[in-house]
Amino acid sequence: MFGLFFFILFTPGVSEFLCTSSDLEMSYTFCDSTAHSFMFNLTPCSIMNKSIWKTYLTWIPGNDITFLKIVFHVWFDGAEALHWKEVLCTGADDEYSVCGKLKGETIATEFDIKGARTKFPKGNYNVIVQAFSDGSENNMVMCLNFTMTVKEDAF
Repeated sequence: MFGLFFFILFTPGVSEFLCTSSDLEMSYTFCDSTAHSFMFNLTPCSIMNKSIWKTYLTWIPGNDITFLKIVFHVWFDGAEALHWKEVLCTGADDEYSVCGKLKGETIATEFDIKGARTKFPKGNYNVIVQAFSDGSENNMVMCLNFTMTVKEDAF
């Protein structure tokens, strides 16, 4: 198996295009003030007739990943639609491959996002994903702002 890996140092506030199709358009920016070595890919670029999105993530963290809490804020056409928090790493018996990685160590992983659980109405979505290295949400290690435009109803 041949794999091509590359790292891009992204500047905060600069929009990175993810994908576009007849029914979906996605991009993201960093919403924290740190430059990151980061790559994110999502396939297929569609919300129609697909139950699973394949996601590929490559990241070189600027902190050790002993504890990791992820916070999602989702807005649909300007109104908050979801606020969800999940602790991924606690430092003991963690199940995710990102847990235990050291500062400067490359994280290269893939995972599935099961999109069929939600039917996305046509409109504009903003998804803020924040990662914290503490439970009090004071030490943010990354913040991403995804913009998703659903061009046709999935009903």
